[in-house]
Amino acid sequence: MARWPAPPPPPPPPPPLAAPPSPPGASAKGPPARKLLFMCTLSLSVTYLCYSLLGGSGSLQFPLALQEPPGAAAQPPPSPPPPPPPPSRPPPAAAAAARPGAPSPPPDNASRGEPPATPERTSQPGPDGWGLASGGGVVVVRDPWFRNPGEAMAAPGAPPDRDASPESSTAAAEEQQQQQQQQLAGRRAANESGAERGGAVPASTPDYGEKKLPQALIIGVKKGGTRALLEAIRVHPDVRAVGVEPHFFDRNYEKGLEWYRNVMPKTVEGQLTMEKTPSYFVTSEAPKRIHSMAKDIKLIVVVRNPVTRAISDYTQTLSKKPEIPTFEVLAFKNRTLGLIDASWSAIRIGIYALHLENWLQYFPLSQILFVSGERLIVDPAGEMAKVQDFLGLKRVVTEKHFYFNKTKGFPCLKKPEDSSAPRCLGKSKGRTHPRIDPDVIHRLKKFYKPFNRMFYQMTGQDFQWEQEEGDK
Repeated sequence: MARWPAPPPPPPPPPPLAAPPSPPGASAKGPPARKLLFMCTLSLSVTYLCYSLLGGSGSLQFPLALQEPPGAAAQPPPSPPPPPPPPSRPPPAAAAAARPGAPSPPPDNASRGEPPATPERTSQPGPDGWGLASGGGVVVVRDPWFRNPGEAMAAPGAPPDRDASPESSTAAAEEQQQQQQQQLAGRRAANESGAERGGAVPASTPDYGEKKLPQALIIGVKKGGTRALLEAIRVHPDVRAVGVEPHFFDRNYEKGLEWYRNVMPKTVEGQLTMEKTPSYFVTSEAPKRIHSMAKDIKLIVVVRNPVTRAISDYTQTLSKKPEIPTFEVLAFKNRTLGLIDASWSAIRIGIYALHLENWLQYFPLSQILFVSGERLIVDPAGEMAKVQDFLGLKRVVTEKHFYFNKTKGFPCLKKPEDSSAPRCLGKSKGRTHPRIDPDVIHRLKKFYKPFNRMFYQMTGQDFQWEQEEGDK
């Protein structure tokens, strides 16, 4: 029996299909996720390299995100940000790059030559207030003008250096103080030069300097010419005086020296503070009170013929109170007997020797200057020269500052080399005296004569009031 030939062996299985060729430089193994991560890392590296090249040579050594300001090397460097997580789904461009024959992805910003966009990062202000990183893992992109750690250009409107040494601060304060002193000295020199040229310096209180207690006082007497003297001495650039009468040592003493100081004008170094209150001379408590404030203070007394002074005093009161009795009635206790009423203030003030005796108990005669009210009218420059010498001042107020007003009957202040009208005292000065009975005037002369002679002896000056009256 014939045998059938054995069946041929089955054909071998076909070989498995070969994997598509991988792109050059790519790993032949690994899942798609790792390939995607590799591509992202490569793209970021190229981007950072281009950004560093555009930023300058300093940025290659010190990345901008990690540069610290000078003096911050001791602080720990901020930790780098974690790498971005891989996307859950590959982008179309990466998938296309993985397929053979697929078109290459579009070039990034670096390949086109455009600068990369700076990512927005949260910055927290450091302790210096500039927004620089001060630790804590916060990454801050610094301004482009801070290229290198040792190359810091000052930004416009930057605050002053807070690390300035105390020596520099002290030097700046001393320089500012010197500038202020020079400015004050310049103002004072300007005032003095103006006065030397003949310009009357305004007596208003300046807005600089400090208030001090007075070093000189015009203490009397009422209706003797104290206002004229005050206005004349205020022309001097080294004198500052109160315009009104403070009446501190006779009416306002209980308010204290601090109140008195605040009344004074402001002065600078080298200037003299003054005030005038004529009633001090006849106030019994005034010498002791003034002595307790300043033992070396300088006192000025303007005296006038006591008879003329009494009539002027009455004229002032009459202008305010027209209903008062006549001068003859007020001056006598008994006119028939010729008894003068010395208790009347207009008469009592003229007994100069009586009041001076009280002042000499506290002050030597060398600290008191007696100015003649009569000579202050006929020769104001001569009397002002004595006043300036007594106060230790340069003779600035001279004859060129005065102009005699025939209507008023006394000189007025003027500005030399100036066409402006002279400045005279107010309407309350230079009033016309009422007519007084000559017999009353004669009796008053006899009353004051012994007191006047005593006053001449005490002061060492002869004011010649008797010769002036024709009663020798």
